Amino acid sequence: MAKQEQVLMIEPQHELKFRGPFTSPVTSYMKLTNPTEKKICFKIKTTAPKKYCVRPNSGVLDAKGLIDVAVSLQPFDFDPNEKNKHKFMVQTMIAPDGEINMDSLWKDVNPDNLMDSKLKCVFEMPVDPAATAPQENNVDVSPAIHEEKAKRTGDGAKASPKPSTIVEGELMKAAAEVKHLREEESSLRQENLQLKEELLRLRRSAAVAAADSSPPILASGTTVIPPPLPMMYVVIAFVMGLIGIILGKFML
Repeated sequence: MAKQEQVLMIEPQHELKFRGPFTSPVTSYMKLTNPTEKKICFKIKTTAPKKYCVRPNSGVLDAKGLIDVAVSLQPFDFDPNEKNKHKFMVQTMIAPDGEINMDSLWKDVNPDNLMDSKLKCVFEMPVDPAATAPQENNVDVSPAIHEEKAKRTGDGAKASPKPSTIVEGELMKAAAEVKHLREEESSLRQENLQLKEELLRLRRSAAVAAADSSPPILASGTTVIPPPLPMMYVVIAFVMGLIGIILGKFML
């Protein structure tokens, strides 16, 4: 019995390419499309299962559905002289009616109902531009380049020397500026001392004025308080006021 033709559309069709360097995982993608009106079960196998990680590696595609399968190549030491024999196979079958058990489905399937497609793995390394750059007559031009640079450097040094007189003038200018700054610093210090003396004089004057306005203090340290008015004067004033009130009533 002739083998059934693959119903899924697989992209890429024949080669799955991985581009290096291969010092870290490299991922390539496989696109599966179901153009039919039926559900299709798929399963992906490889000749080197320890070197690849496939997600998802099996499943069911609905009618008119599609899925992207990620195929990750694990890091390895790439040898361009080593022949690559890695291959992938996409097996498919029309899904049976009812509930699908993926484990038992692939074990009990009739081989005549299987469809498969094979893809070859291709490893590509990026081209190094430095390695492919042409060398003109294998002539080493580095001495000539160094000589040309030396000439340019020497010419530049001769063309723009800095006269010693300019340097001396700049040094003298800097020394004069430093001297001026020191004079200003001395003047500021003098002004600061004068301000301190003036402040001290004002404080002394304020202390003397406060001492003059305070009550006299005896030698023993007791403050002299003015004596109160005699009690007799208070009584006389009270009596005179009372008499005035009485006389005022009689006169009225």
